[in-house]
Amino acid sequence: MRVSFKSEQKEGAVTPFQAMCTALAGTVGTGNIAGVCGAIAIGGPGAVFWMWVSALFGMATKFSEITLAVLVAIVYFGGVQRIGQVCELLVPGMALIFIVAGIGVVVLRADQIPAVFGAIFKGAFNPGAVAGGLVGTTMMTAVQKGVARGVFSNEAGLGTAPIAHAAADVEHPVQQGLYGIFEVFCDTIVICTLTALIVLCGNGVEGIEYGVAANQTLTTAGFCAVYPAKIATTAVAIALSLFAFSTILGWGVYGGRTAEYVFGEKAAVPYKIIYILFCAAGAVIDLKLVWDISDTLNGLMSIPNLTGVLLLSPVVVKLAKEYFAKHK
Repeated sequence: MRVSFKSEQKEGAVTPFQAMCTALAGTVGTGNIAGVCGAIAIGGPGAVFWMWVSALFGMATKFSEITLAVLVAIVYFGGVQRIGQVCELLVPGMALIFIVAGIGVVVLRADQIPAVFGAIFKGAFNPGAVAGGLVGTTMMTAVQKGVARGVFSNEAGLGTAPIAHAAADVEHPVQQGLYGIFEVFCDTIVICTLTALIVLCGNGVEGIEYGVAANQTLTTAGFCAVYPAKIATTAVAIALSLFAFSTILGWGVYGGRTAEYVFGEKAAVPYKIIYILFCAAGAVIDLKLVWDISDTLNGLMSIPNLTGVLLLSPVVVKLAKEYFAKHK
């Protein structure tokens, strides 16, 4: 079986790779850097384990969501093409730079790796056993923070990525669904895990102040452990800016398509104005409030979406069997 990154492109559609990059633009964002830092700071290293668990379930969920999306052509394409072209150039490049720089931290601090993975697995079930700062932190906190940051990052189960993937021109819906599996793997298993290793290897498991909210400063400190401070801080600032910008583009598509579907084309301009105002507000209000709002709204989004996916699961199974029987 082979999934091609190129496809004949029909008018108004995007290529499968552009669709995946647009969806990745919405997932690879601040959650991959600041969100992972926050999860570790509050839930301890064990939160990383539960983030991995959420990603494994997320791969199956996103496969189902996206497969069900080329079936329902409620998305009309307009602006998706242009954003897909931008994301096709932006997302792979920014992810590659962050991955290469992050691997450098892990390699140069390789002596920390055994302690880091020991803390991740031990802290997943007994956070208080990892470091003194986690006394009183329960397993439930580690689970909640790990899963919340994993879902916030990869968006599996929220019903957002299918809006981008539905615009792809593919022969079979399962073909695009497979891109969804790769999307979650790249976002959470690769990039979020790398951020966690940068934080834990760079700062040391016992060099982090647990139990307090944290943001990208932990990532910056991890980079500073092996790179010159000026280079490290600049690199993190650029990466965070690009990640945030790509997320804004991706979610702009999702909200815009939804508003136009519900209220008609006349809603396009008012939605864009409101969206931009909220982007500005989100940049200056309290960080904890932003995360709390995001977690709450993500949870509300998942309820109707996962209900629909569950009810339509026989369709996913039928399509998957059909596709894999043809591409043995």
